[in-house]
Amino acid sequence: MPRSRVSSTDPLAGLTVFERGWLSSNNLLVHAAPGEAGAVLVDTGHVNHAAQTLALVRRALGARADEPLARIVNTHLHSDHCGGNAALQQAFATPLAVPAGQADAVQRWDDDALSYRATGQRIAPFAAQQRLVAGELLVAGGREWQLLAAPGHDPHSLMLFDAAHGVLVSADALWEHGFGVVFPELEGEPGFDDVAAVLDTIARLPVRLVIPGHGAPFADVAGALERARARLAGLQADPARHAKHGAKVLIKYHLMEERSMALGDLSAWAVATPLFGAVWQRFAPRGVAAPTAWIEQLVAEMVNSGALALRDEVVMDI
Repeated sequence: MPRSRVSSTDPLAGLTVFERGWLSSNNLLVHAAPGEAGAVLVDTGHVNHAAQTLALVRRALGARADEPLARIVNTHLHSDHCGGNAALQQAFATPLAVPAGQADAVQRWDDDALSYRATGQRIAPFAAQQRLVAGELLVAGGREWQLLAAPGHDPHSLMLFDAAHGVLVSADALWEHGFGVVFPELEGEPGFDDVAAVLDTIARLPVRLVIPGHGAPFADVAGALERARARLAGLQADPARHAKHGAKVLIKYHLMEERSMALGDLSAWAVATPLFGAVWQRFAPRGVAAPTAWIEQLVAEMVNSGALALRDEVVMDI
């Protein structure tokens, strides 16, 4: 296995970061160092943007004399991080590595275990050939990336850390202004303590630069951790607030997939989505008699905040 090291003091030397808009996660292309078989791509965005992801990767590889793509790696398997897997595998005949805890579910393509049915998310099925195990090393770009467990947002999520250059690929465990929805909490399972433990792990690392799952790379790690901990404390003090936010995220995400829907159709989708139903059962607000009424209330709040638009009973993403 090649062990050559990147000599530049630039933490992004040999890396191409594709900062994506919401619906797709960011993607990281780790270019091959001498002696390596090719580049490694971390996360592939949403299926709606698969063609765009493929074009971005091809352009970046072509800029390096048609560098081959040797492997695709997923930090976790939410649809905004792995939706381009199938298209890129077909285009490059490239092996895919997924967190070990989800490899069997991918093998048998279990929509329930992978959460796609529960969340009502769109995905193109894919196959995985390799497993990523927390505690092991991934060598790519002349760097040794430590695979770190990052449960909380997702129980199987991993981060990648290059200690030599202080680069952390944090996925949705830490953003510049927060972190991803803590899905286990929406399902009635503990998750907030895992978020806190992962934030503590990050604080102990010599991180110089964070490449998050969403938003631009950032260097103010201490500030991001302070904001994340403050947000976590607020959510722990008021789980219903987190549940309401999670319900809005499900609605917004689906509207980003569909672009527009009749309000009645959106309500029917939400009622049929198991995770939304679980949130309703556990956190139904007082005075709201039915989930459809709550959905209309949530949509109205999102329209008032500018997250959605409503015209003639049609809800639109904006």
